[in-house]
Amino acid sequence: MINDENILIRALEPEDLEYLYKWENNMDLWDVSDTLTPFSHFALKKYIENAHRDIYETKQLRLMIANREDNEPLGLIDIYDFDPYHQRAGLGIMIHNTENRRQGYAQSAIKLILDYCFETLGLHQVYSSVPQCNIASLKLFESLGFTQTGYRKEWLKRGNEWEDVIYFQLLASSWNREETTNS
Repeated sequence: MINDENILIRALEPEDLEYLYKWENNMDLWDVSDTLTPFSHFALKKYIENAHRDIYETKQLRLMIANREDNEPLGLIDIYDFDPYHQRAGLGIMIHNTENRRQGYAQSAIKLILDYCFETLGLHQVYSSVPQCNIASLKLFESLGFTQTGYRKEWLKRGNEWEDVIYFQLLASSWNREETTNS
């Protein structure tokens, strides 16, 4: 388990099935997860059963962000497109309930996972893509030392509209947990 004074980041457990079912089938979140169809209990149960597989095999790792006090799930953090040769991976995060957003949970989780990525996995860089309308996430990644490295116009379709995406990158040599600002 990876933790700080407020949160813990842990492997998915069978008890997380109902949370995943609710979150993955929340159509309001489909825009950020590139989901177009609902997930069944069966599919998510199988996913959890296989979540123990090694990141070097699956090239991804999905972990639960939970409140350290009561282990209540708050959201998910994903390491994806893991590339051990080029020593890089993508990073995605979701805090589900709106009342838990802007409480510092996402910032704490990203700091912990960056330490894990750079120190344990030996990554050279971590990157993320953020829709331009997600101002809170844009500020969050900037506050953690990520730099904007790309911009894709009309990259995501939202109903009948198109949205731009901003790409961020953080090199291990630039990561300094103590110098990051609180958002």
